[in-house]
Amino acid sequence: MIDTVPMPLGALGAPVTRGFAASAPAQHELPIRFSGSGSEYFRIWIVNLLLTLLSLGLYLPWAKVRRLRYFYANTAVGEHTLDFHGDPKRMLRGFLLVGLLVLLYSVAGKISPVAGLLAFVIVMAIWPALLRASQQFRLANTSWRGLRFRFDGDLSGAYRAVLPLFVPGALALLALFMGGDAAQHGAAAALAPLSALAALLMFPWLLWRLKKYQHDHLALGQVRTALRTGAGSFYLLALKTFGIGVLAMVAVGIAVAVVGGGSALALRSGGSHNAAAAMVAIVLATLLGYAAVILVLQPYLTVRLQNLVWNATGSRHVRFTSALRFWPLLRLTLKNWLLMLLSLGLYWPFARIALARMRLEAVTVHTLLPPDELVSSMRERADDAAGDAAGDLFGFDIGL
Repeated sequence: MIDTVPMPLGALGAPVTRGFAASAPAQHELPIRFSGSGSEYFRIWIVNLLLTLLSLGLYLPWAKVRRLRYFYANTAVGEHTLDFHGDPKRMLRGFLLVGLLVLLYSVAGKISPVAGLLAFVIVMAIWPALLRASQQFRLANTSWRGLRFRFDGDLSGAYRAVLPLFVPGALALLALFMGGDAAQHGAAAALAPLSALAALLMFPWLLWRLKKYQHDHLALGQVRTALRTGAGSFYLLALKTFGIGVLAMVAVGIAVAVVGGGSALALRSGGSHNAAAAMVAIVLATLLGYAAVILVLQPYLTVRLQNLVWNATGSRHVRFTSALRFWPLLRLTLKNWLLMLLSLGLYWPFARIALARMRLEAVTVHTLLPPDELVSSMRERADDAAGDAAGDLFGFDIGL
């Protein structure tokens, strides 16, 4: 789920025809409203930052709880806000365990390549279990109208969700293993780009499987959601994003060529001063061009992915629609980056609040039953006392 967008049930975004947005409209709407303030969040952010630095990172779980409680308390679904009940002490245990794994992996890599490879395999083998525990913990500690959410995904489903990682991962490990043998160095060199190509081709499939694993197992009471779109829609999104990227790169190339032509004329006129200015102009044009490409692609992908996933998420009684738009998000992104550069990063909390507001308020929850009747039905069947012991065991919260 997106950290700055604490939707508990998780390009210009046309609704997915196979999803819930294309079905008959529900009778009742629960708009999502975000009331967070940049100045309020700035105070939380600066205190969190200072205490995290002073504690050498040990304050991170408390910082995360303060941040999530602020965002959740200012996110209203209908007339009622969300609540976050996470215990930072439990989250600290999970944080320390993950930190220990990272430390062991780093140390093993310095001891020998084989030890580093073994540590990498171990970390990757337990990552799906950590992912599941994270989802359980976050939802078990999120509530709306006194009802706790839950995540019903099982452990085998988590491992199936990351299946697309196995092929490029196996190729990469094989290349690393063969690279130590001089006789097999050529084969290892051929496997490396093959592994990268496999990862690139399988990334949309991986993203779809992860989102489906997440959105197929979100539950509140007896209501459980499902993601009703296939991997093809994610590949189509990848192709569109690639096409936008190519067009943006062509535009950058044209701009650099124009600047380069002007620079060539400056060089012909002679003078070291003109030559230095021309080279600086070319470098700046190239850097600004690539930055512009990234700034365009990121909002485009964000809009299309949010609309794709949430328009296709729902259940028999509840569905979602997302109407996030590209141009407003692009303008907000450019404004946020400009103000962060001018403020040397101090505008970051204000940017995060503005982004959360735009993304959250683009989503609406639709229900077939009146909200009070739906909640009463869910409350009768909810078993909040059981909780999610597995998710609370170590307090994993790595997000998705």
